[in-house]
Amino acid sequence: MCVIVLFPLFAMAQDDNKSASSTEAEVSSLAPETQLKKTVLDGENALLMEMHNVYVYPVMELKSERQRKAFNRLVNNVKKVLPIAKDVNKIIIETYEYLETLPDKKSREAHMKLVEAEIYQTYKPKMKKLTYSQGKLLIKLVNRECNSSSYDIVRAFMGPIRAGFWQAFAWTFGASLKKEYRPESTDRLTERVVLMVESGQL
Repeated sequence: MCVIVLFPLFAMAQDDNKSASSTEAEVSSLAPETQLKKTVLDGENALLMEMHNVYVYPVMELKSERQRKAFNRLVNNVKKVLPIAKDVNKIIIETYEYLETLPDKKSREAHMKLVEAEIYQTYKPKMKKLTYSQGKLLIKLVNRECNSSSYDIVRAFMGPIRAGFWQAFAWTFGASLKKEYRPESTDRLTERVVLMVESGQL
């Protein structure tokens, strides 16, 4: 199902050298909310403030203007596509839970068609504004959020034939729905940015 969200970006994404024409209003806020809860402390009523994590990293040494621009571009890309990856995870969980309540294959297939239509309507405009590099980052962040590759998700919901089709489609554009997110190695800098964006530090 996830590929329904992802595939338009391969066909319609802008070239990375062009501006993505996004505005701050179009970027979903990822800043965490501080929660206040009532509790009893030593027999007295008190307020408990639940705060988000704060991450501390060594100061990053950006040795050139090119490195600075690349880092800023990564931060902007994460802010743009991370909310979509989180939405994908939410949609998958909700859809799976609802499908489990349906009595037969016919009703499950009918529900999947409704989900497909809703995803197209909601996400196609957003995908048309993504650059190619943002699309590839989205595939990785879906893997991060869902703990499964886009290919495996599509295969589970729609079967191996459709999963194979979309994988071949992505491959023609130099991408892969099987791409894994590796926070300890190749995606270490991306993970740093993601954590700091999630905590509201970036």
